Amino acid sequence: MGYAFTRDDVAYLGSAAGLAALAATDRLELTPKSLLKDLEQLRRAFGDRAAALVETARLRRRAVAKLDGAGEWLFTDDALQQATPSAVARHRAKRLAGRTVHDVTCSIGAELIELARVCPAVIGSDLDEVRLDIAAHNLRATLEQVAVQDDSPADGIFALGTSATVVGRVRNVLLAKADALEPCSTAEVVIADPARRADGRRTHDPAKLQPPLPDLLTAYAGRDLAVKCAPGLDFDRLEWDGEIEVVSLDGAVREACLWSSGLAEEGVTRRATVLSSTGPGWSMTDADPDDIPEREPGEWIVDPDGAVVRAGLVRHYAAKHGLWQLDPRIAYLTGDTVPEGVRGFRILHRMDFKEKPLRAELHRRDCGPLEILTRGVDVDPDALRKTLKPRGSQPHTLVITRIGRTPTVFLCATP
Repeated sequence: MGYAFTRDDVAYLGSAAGLAALAATDRLELTPKSLLKDLEQLRRAFGDRAAALVETARLRRRAVAKLDGAGEWLFTDDALQQATPSAVARHRAKRLAGRTVHDVTCSIGAELIELARVCPAVIGSDLDEVRLDIAAHNLRATLEQVAVQDDSPADGIFALGTSATVVGRVRNVLLAKADALEPCSTAEVVIADPARRADGRRTHDPAKLQPPLPDLLTAYAGRDLAVKCAPGLDFDRLEWDGEIEVVSLDGAVREACLWSSGLAEEGVTRRATVLSSTGPGWSMTDADPDDIPEREPGEWIVDPDGAVVRAGLVRHYAAKHGLWQLDPRIAYLTGDTVPEGVRGFRILHRMDFKEKPLRAELHRRDCGPLEILTRGVDVDPDALRKTLKPRGSQPHTLVITRIGRTPTVFLCATP
């Protein structure tokens, strides 16, 4: 669960004394081996503040790969886990550039920072006062050092009532304590990121999100709305008349975003967006062609990015790159070339999936390090690797799947 920060902790950590203490804390190792010794040293120097200092320093180190400028931010453990990576938040903000936006579950401000760069006025609201204080700190740490689109206050789009209380402003961002299910602004767009844990466990049930997704949709019916969800949500059971965008970053699927019809591209109901920390990203939609041939496997097997698979755009991706499917019900693709920047597996041998003949073939090929990929079959790769006992020197990859009803294995060269 992590350390339970208070508003007093946040005020101290943002003060001159707190910043100096954090700088001293960051010079310590703070590893599991050194932690007790480090805590004793910090308690002698900073008393009861030691725990908050250690937690902040360790959270900042975890956050560096996820959030730009994290070295100056404050966090809670739960908030960091749920925070949108900066690259993903920046992508969403670009789709909303020039509009007034209200983030009704703003938490520690990761989305607000990217929105403020491209939107004239932004509101962030939450019921958690500690997170609102942290958001104000993070906004100041970031926005006061960079240009934003407009430095005007957001009061004009905030219809303040008894259900909401303004708690601060940083540049063109207004912060307020408010319930996400009680609309309190006239912003053009509302965005929300419901917490995906129920009873201490991660949930994919829309009704168990906090706040519940059905309640959010009811509260903002008729409004332009973007809702960040877990990519594991069962989209086929979700009655949604807008666009569902699945986003990956550096090969890992990060989220799904539900865009209401007013924010969706005409004719688009599904989108896959593939982002990279080191280069440009790309998107494709269900409006793209999906006509592909039915052929025998080509020279290569291609495993599309997870965003493409989760968005149900495997055929569209195949059509774009001159590929086809190994089996119409399986997401593995095949072809005679590999799309640029994608990992492909060159097929060396194909056989029915039977352990004894497979073990003999691996031995014949002097197989050593063995990567095992599966889809559409009930196979535990770790257990299978122990059974096959590859002891050679040559690395290989096994792709195990179904062709029709037949479990099939492709022995491939490891890229």
